[in-house]
Amino acid sequence: METSSGQGASKPRHFWARQPGGRTNIFSDPQGRFTLVGAGNTDPKQILKLDAYSAANAFVNGEFDVQGDLMEAVRYFSEQPHTGIRHLIYAMLARLEHLRIHSLLGTQDETAKGIEHDGERPNEFYSLFLDSRLVYSAGYFESVEENLERAQEQKLDLICRELVLCPDESFLDVGCGWGGLIFHAAERFGVKARGCTIAAQQREYVQHEIERRGLSGRLTVCLCDYREMNGRYDKIASVGMFEHVGKARLAAYLRKMFELLRPRGRLLNSGIVRPRGVTERPDTLSIRKSVFPSGELIHLDDVLREGERAGFEVIGMRDFRVHYALTCKAWVANLQRNQERCRSLVGSRTYRTWLLYLAASAIGFEEGRTSAAQVLFLKPAV
Repeated sequence: METSSGQGASKPRHFWARQPGGRTNIFSDPQGRFTLVGAGNTDPKQILKLDAYSAANAFVNGEFDVQGDLMEAVRYFSEQPHTGIRHLIYAMLARLEHLRIHSLLGTQDETAKGIEHDGERPNEFYSLFLDSRLVYSAGYFESVEENLERAQEQKLDLICRELVLCPDESFLDVGCGWGGLIFHAAERFGVKARGCTIAAQQREYVQHEIERRGLSGRLTVCLCDYREMNGRYDKIASVGMFEHVGKARLAAYLRKMFELLRPRGRLLNSGIVRPRGVTERPDTLSIRKSVFPSGELIHLDDVLREGERAGFEVIGMRDFRVHYALTCKAWVANLQRNQERCRSLVGSRTYRTWLLYLAASAIGFEEGRTSAAQVLFLKPAV
């Protein structure tokens, strides 16, 4: 082993492993948190010079691996100062991509394409990093020591209690995913629930579970867009769905929720939001396009304002930023633990993309660049 700079315990050192032929292809973080291993002829010294966007692409393409703490490696690249024309170009591209998605987002065709992008991956892939209920949103951690399974159960229970679900009430879960919430609401709180999704694989999974659990008399699931829903419900939950709505359609979305609720009904709207002053970063451009192609993060004050304009009263709010960070970290650990099966199901590139996306997301939540909020709305009696 050799050092690239300085001697003595007080000075930072970069360690390089000499390979046959005199080539170095391993870089160890001075604090020993992670190691970069170049693939083939890739030189980590060149990787270290990359901006965060280019480093993300290089990782996804398999040009290097990370051993040790992936989140610290992501943090390392995101903190590197990269100025100049390359950074400016990618910053412009990120902004233009945001505007393109903003103009398209919310049409039923575009939203369906985004959801179907998730649906292209087999359910088993999600089962390898989500909890046993396949809940695809933040858990609720009463302590950092709690595991993901317990945190997700507590989150489902919290939603049901915030909505004050009562036996035989009609309950709608908009964007129900794999049905974790409607099953919990029916089995623990006795409601008659309906879920809607535009992902065919999710709908098939939920329908199979309804029949397997003998809940056909209490639960239904439909393959449809929320804009196609009709009827009236006592309570509605929308968890991790309105990110697909987009700011331009936010008002229409909340008016639709208002229309679907009975007087004195409650809407719990929960999802990822972007703090004011935080804009799209160049290093998020590539992985967001691959993982979350139809997504746009909305500011919390936009949600509150449009909710009140739709006729709702705001009766409660909860911040889930820290909980989402812990959830993403747990998802990263699960992906890494099941990496061989993940690679066989979706391929190395998709596996790396998700691993990097969730690690970067965890850091974004930790550092406050991204947040998550749960807003409880009430439809007045008159």
